[in-house]
Amino acid sequence: MLVTNHVLSGAVIGAATRRPVSAFALGVVSHFVLDAVPHWGKWRAHDQFMRVAVVDGLTGLAVMGAMAAIAPGDTRVAVLAGMAGAALPDIGKPSVEFFGRSPFPRRVDEFHRRIQQEAPHRFPQEAATGVVLLAATITLLRARVRRR
Repeated sequence: MLVTNHVLSGAVIGAATRRPVSAFALGVVSHFVLDAVPHWGKWRAHDQFMRVAVVDGLTGLAVMGAMAAIAPGDTRVAVLAGMAGAALPDIGKPSVEFFGRSPFPRRVDEFHRRIQQEAPHRFPQEAATGVVLLAATITLLRARVRRR
């Protein structure tokens, strides 16, 4: 699953719960749930993976900034916590790339690899997931603003 979609799922969770600790924990759980759902992946070459990973990572950071900017004050910390929790399990990928090792125990990395349901033909599902998560996030955040 693209990290941008994980970030968006964390934003939905944070907007829905409005509790930072719960949002963070549920964000982490959501990461593994989404990774177990069939999604886009299985790169032919490392260069292909890196091209996608760099764009996706920067997009995920931009989404984090945008969601933090539009989240109402009473929800912002929970939205940030949900996004951080949802993205956290993927920190192992850049860590391995840049430092040669994952920050997680071997069993966590093995579990994370084992649950992946990736295939190269699933980009349409990946994109649709992102659109649905973005719409859900914006809808929840707008509802929070209207209630204020």
